[in-house]
Amino acid sequence: MLENKQAALDAIEARAQIITHVADEIWSYAELSLQETRSAALYCKTLRADGFTVEEGICNIPTAFSASYGSGRPVIGILAEYDALSGLSQKAGSLERKELTPGGTGHGCGHNLLGAGAMAAAMGVKAWLESHPGSGTVVLYGCPGEEGGAAKSFMARDGLWNKLDAALTWHPEDTNEVATGSSNSCIQVQYRFTGVASHAAGAPERGRSALDAVELMNIGVQFLREHMSDKARIHYAITDTGGRSPNVVQPRATVLYMVRSNHVAEAVELQKRVDDIAKGAALMTGTTFTRQFIDGLADTVTNHTLEKVLYDNFAALGVPGHTAEEHQFADALAATYEGSDGVPGAGSKYSDEYAVQVRTLRKNAGHAMNDFLLPLYQGEAFKAGSTDVGDVSWLTPTAQIQVASWPNGCPGHSWQNVSCDRTEIGHKAAVHASKVIACAAIDLMTSPETLKAARAEFEQRTASGYVCPIPADAVPTIPD
Repeated sequence: MLENKQAALDAIEARAQIITHVADEIWSYAELSLQETRSAALYCKTLRADGFTVEEGICNIPTAFSASYGSGRPVIGILAEYDALSGLSQKAGSLERKELTPGGTGHGCGHNLLGAGAMAAAMGVKAWLESHPGSGTVVLYGCPGEEGGAAKSFMARDGLWNKLDAALTWHPEDTNEVATGSSNSCIQVQYRFTGVASHAAGAPERGRSALDAVELMNIGVQFLREHMSDKARIHYAITDTGGRSPNVVQPRATVLYMVRSNHVAEAVELQKRVDDIAKGAALMTGTTFTRQFIDGLADTVTNHTLEKVLYDNFAALGVPGHTAEEHQFADALAATYEGSDGVPGAGSKYSDEYAVQVRTLRKNAGHAMNDFLLPLYQGEAFKAGSTDVGDVSWLTPTAQIQVASWPNGCPGHSWQNVSCDRTEIGHKAAVHASKVIACAAIDLMTSPETLKAARAEFEQRTASGYVCPIPADAVPTIPD
């Protein structure tokens, strides 16, 4: 399985210090969605130095980029993310909550590792292509704003992914596995209502409450819930209540809505109904409102053919190994949260039979780190979260892996994740992920039959057609 790939593996090992340096620098920058200026610049500088042709600001997104090497087909895309999260500043390698910057940002989803590992995979494929000229092209895509901004979806609207023969990526997790199954689509829209301020007791008849409009909109959506698919979800947050004085009729108020469904076409239709409710709330209160589209992303289309390629390489390479000291740290970190003894991926994701296998592996692990590869699961599966990788998967065959980067059951978007992301545990995960992805990409470049099978499966699964959740005039936006 690893024959003919040693050049890629050697190149990744030779660049291990570069990979971990980039991961740690991105960790320290901890830039929020669509604001990853320094992170994107570091990637572009590093990739140019390695011999890639780099294009910055692709699809009119300042912090997006592409880095390519090779010629001709197949064209294999590798996806990188590098945005952080608010409120998660945290000291690295700590077993307790210690902010570096009060109220600051942190990589609670491990995107510092994700981007560095994806970059390393592209470097490995490039090293292989140098000795196999004309075998294809590898393109690393810098995709900002996964945590809010959905850059990959905007890129999908602009047709970027149509040029690829396949796309591969990974994500830090608490397991070593090939990800499979579908996920929720998601659309975010911000509604800003404007009314008329007035003395709430002296002249209430002159006031037009924007806060009333927000509350009526929320009530309208509550009644909508009875009449939508049981697989759909609607969430909201009032981000501006218009003031803190109850004796003033609030002249402004803002609410941010998120509409989800396991099918993007349904989410788009459901979003229209939410828009109509906003119009009704404005009419009832004599207010006006502006609608600001924030982002949207599609459900994920699985591709078992590509998943098998990834799994075979993952199995051949094994999983990251950990020292006694790393196990000790992981075990201690796991003691800081509940659920560290649970079954990875428990719930609706797996069949009952598969869950038994996972439970057995977890029971035999011996430590909080899941130092084992989960069996390949190719049944129907569903994950309630959302990712803009889904939009890529609607336009080209796409697959991804997960590599254990923190202990079992570590809660997502947590300080524990941030703490672990700048340790040898996180570094090993990034390097290992890069090797699996690079080897899988080489398989695709040397096996037209596999690519043909992946494309046939893709066409069958996407026969209904891609419904893009991004309006033609929308631009990536950060909500207020």
